[in-house]
Amino acid sequence: MKEIVSLPLWLVIIGGALAVWALLDHLLLPSVRWYFRRRVNIVIDQINKKLDVRLPAFELTKRRVIVDRLIYDNEVVEAAKEYCKEQGVPNELAMEKVKRYANEIVPSFNAYVYFRLGNWLSRSLLKVLYRVRVGSIDEEGLAKVDPRSSVVFVMNHRSNLDYILLAHLAMNRVAMSFAVGEWARIWPLQQLIRVLGGYFVRRGSRDTLYRSVLARYVQMATEGGVVQAIFPEGRLTKDGRLGDPRIGLLDYMLRSFDPKKGRDLVFIPVGVNYDRVLEDRSSLLSLDKDASRKSRISVIKTTSLFIIHNLWLMLRGGWYRYGYAVVSFGTPISMRLYSKRHNIDFRTTDKKTRIEKVQFLAQGLMQAVAKTIPVAPVSLVASVFAESPDKTFSRQEIKARVQILISELEKKGALVYIPRSDQDYTVEVGLRMLTLRHLVQEENDRFRAAPGEINLLQYYVNAISHYI
Repeated sequence: MKEIVSLPLWLVIIGGALAVWALLDHLLLPSVRWYFRRRVNIVIDQINKKLDVRLPAFELTKRRVIVDRLIYDNEVVEAAKEYCKEQGVPNELAMEKVKRYANEIVPSFNAYVYFRLGNWLSRSLLKVLYRVRVGSIDEEGLAKVDPRSSVVFVMNHRSNLDYILLAHLAMNRVAMSFAVGEWARIWPLQQLIRVLGGYFVRRGSRDTLYRSVLARYVQMATEGGVVQAIFPEGRLTKDGRLGDPRIGLLDYMLRSFDPKKGRDLVFIPVGVNYDRVLEDRSSLLSLDKDASRKSRISVIKTTSLFIIHNLWLMLRGGWYRYGYAVVSFGTPISMRLYSKRHNIDFRTTDKKTRIEKVQFLAQGLMQAVAKTIPVAPVSLVASVFAESPDKTFSRQEIKARVQILISELEKKGALVYIPRSDQDYTVEVGLRMLTLRHLVQEENDRFRAAPGEINLLQYYVNAISHYI
């Protein structure tokens, strides 16, 4: 007996879609995955041959695996139990929070994206904005660093471009992982940062469970040989000065460091300075308690107008790059040698003593960073006007004052960057940047600080104030 069975069109479509998906999943997708995995492995092999520090296995481990290891790590589980006792909550709730924190923190590093897309993006962006230069570098000291060490770049924080600048300059040597603040947790920036190896940190969080999960991840990454970059100041400078160090991430790294076996922990001081910091006005504005806070829409509008204005200047040939972005690399500091010299093991000391020792080390690292901060042209020229805001100067007077300042700074060991090894050109570069931004006014070939802009001029002087 034959009967016709009729099916609704929607059911036929769903059934067809499932059949196609099953075909793709069992026949085509495995081949595609294999092809891309093979391409990525080829890229990783090529990259490892060029890098001074090879990509560690930890960094190439699947994100899901690291998240699971972090969630069920003995120290994290113990911290969750302690949290339950303190808060009077069930263990399931504490572990749910641990899972949320772990997924929030752990990056999803992709070597192909980092070295191909990331390299292209950083190079293109920086080429448009700045003339990027390396002021000085201790090649001899860097050559002595054991490639199996856990390397941590310690850097002053002047701009949100610091991440991009340092990663770009170190691209042919190492792959770098950054600790990024919550400001970057917006789509699609958050996803890009994760793929490039960045991990997110809640600055100033007092949640002990969160800090336990973060501390354990930082320790796992450090023990796994992941090259990291941190800002000891913990935040972007507001007035241009070098800030006091915060010891959170340093303490996490050191409390599990074994000075006698395993990987050495090496800190490399890095100093950066810009002829123009994109966030300079907003940073200064944040110091004004009476200033009204702008809404997110207002910030987006201002940023969009800024971009449109600069694109218009480019099209009509009236746009200049924002001067120089200069980076210097100092002498590496081995924690194995440091621990031996100071007879200290951070793992075995009591908490109070350990914190004191970490603070002492942090101060030393900040001093090392301060010594590597290069003196850029705008900082030199701005100092002339900041010192005498009501006075007018001729070009020759500005050059004479800058030459005296350069001599004084070099005597104090400052790393003064002189473009083209020409001091007159250095003054012209700095003066041009300040007049283009209307921070300095020109009348009849004489120059003076623009009224109301002394704070911004001082911001750039503050970048080198620790030398003066």
